[in-house]
Amino acid sequence: MRSVTYSLSTSLDGFIVGPDGGFDWSVPDEELFRFATDEVRDLGVHLLGRRLYETMLYWETNDEDPALDVSEQEFAAVWRPLPKVVFSTTLPEVRGNARLATAGLAEEIERLRAEPGPGPGNIGIGGATLAAEAAALGLIDEYRVRVHPVLVGGGIPYFARLERQTNLELVGSRTFPSGVVFLHHRVVR
Repeated sequence: MRSVTYSLSTSLDGFIVGPDGGFDWSVPDEELFRFATDEVRDLGVHLLGRRLYETMLYWETNDEDPALDVSEQEFAAVWRPLPKVVFSTTLPEVRGNARLATAGLAEEIERLRAEPGPGPGNIGIGGATLAAEAAALGLIDEYRVRVHPVLVGGGIPYFARLERQTNLELVGSRTFPSGVVFLHHRVVR
């Protein structure tokens, strides 16, 4: 069965964006960027909320940008063909290899878990609001957190406040020369 994985960068104090909406502190160096590209390469589909979808649209349309370095070109080449499901009540349509969700989050994940996918076929989920809904429903199987050495003091939290405890087991970790620490946990069921 396909796993649902929530992978995103966070500040040490637990925010994906700061109080001003900025996330320039999370710009990866080349090594971390390659690492994130490899994570995307292992996905069969990615679920996104509207805000993350709109942020990631850049990668759908940048193939003609001469300023892209080799790592960015590689990420775009991996991201563009990846099937995406966008959860939004305000977008009338989506672009690229994406479709608007036609069911609720639990129903979409149930259907996607049952489908065979290309490659390992895991289901990535991104965007704090969408991931919070999935976590509240007990649908996330793995958390992959890139913790950046910065305190931003507020903003949008990586982890939503849950009304229940979720036990995790450490699958792996890695420290990058930039000071970013990657933590990979699996939900204990």
